[in-house]
Amino acid sequence: MRTLPVGLALLLAFSTTAYAQSKEELLAAKLEKPFLKSVAWVHDFSDARRKAKAEDKVIFAYFTRSYLP
Repeated sequence: MRTLPVGLALLLAFSTTAYAQSKEELLAAKLEKPFLKSVAWVHDFSDARRKAKAEDKVIFAYFTRSYLP
């Protein structure tokens, strides 16, 4: 009876390990998406504020979060 929970735990551990990618790989894949490649993104908020003020434009901010540990 104890073998079922242990087996399920092992199956879960191996399946998540096999699926996991490094954070760098996930970021690289995300940055390849067409809607992210079509714009010259500014990664520093201070630079974005200066550029927006100089060009009389608003700032569009795109936030994301990875749920990997």
